[in-house]
Amino acid sequence: MDAAANTTLLLSSEDVPPVREFNAGGRSPFLLTCDHYGRLIPRGLGDLGLPESELVRHIAWDIGIAGVAEALSKHLDAHLIVQRYSRLIIDCNRPPHVAGSIPRISEATTISGNEGISREAAEMRRAQIFDPYHRRIAEIIDQRARAGLPTVLVSLHSFTPVYAGIARPWHIGTLYHRDTNLPPLLLKLLRAEGDLVVGDNEPYAVSDETDYTIPVHGEARGLMNTGIEIRQDLISDQAGEIAWAERLARILVEVEVVLRPLLLVQPG
Repeated sequence: MDAAANTTLLLSSEDVPPVREFNAGGRSPFLLTCDHYGRLIPRGLGDLGLPESELVRHIAWDIGIAGVAEALSKHLDAHLIVQRYSRLIIDCNRPPHVAGSIPRISEATTISGNEGISREAAEMRRAQIFDPYHRRIAEIIDQRARAGLPTVLVSLHSFTPVYAGIARPWHIGTLYHRDTNLPPLLLKLLRAEGDLVVGDNEPYAVSDETDYTIPVHGEARGLMNTGIEIRQDLISDQAGEIAWAERLARILVEVEVVLRPLLLVQPG
């Protein structure tokens, strides 16, 4: 039986839990999430039939965003919840029923370890990786509501400088769908920096069909929310990660000041 079909091989005692948290006692209204923080593969699934050169690419994780997220959590005193397994195992920002949830092809790369995966094996990946991550986000939002703490959801991602041969000019993008409070303000403040090309729902836009974290945890609960995408060549080393975390922290503090009256009446 191949690794993709053998459900007993997922997350053995030698594998780490999918969810990791930083600064759980943070008092900031911002709750940070990072769906594509890590690129781990459960030991039982081997390398998914891929060489290491593919497993360090963007198809496996969001390059550079882990360092930005951790530093931003410290700067803001914000709770950060991350997911440590590769999106090639299961994409934690895709509805589980869509084809991209467990990709058979990512960009031009065939993921042979995902070909022919059984329904049971797919459900096991959801049960052991996807569900614990999103259950924890929901639990924290509930806890914050009970404690009277407002929550502003910020989902952190990174994107490739070139996609399908086309260069992407944006340094950073704000991603949103239904929230009319946070994204326009964030867009305005980012553009006021003067040295940034800022994407308005670029290079991606949030939708119920292509995203999970913002629609489910932000929009469905009436929380202010935004996705943030940073171009990977800008955060490809520690210096870039630190610089962008500092910049985002400064801007998000301004956001908090402006939105504070709305946070006082936020739904639980």
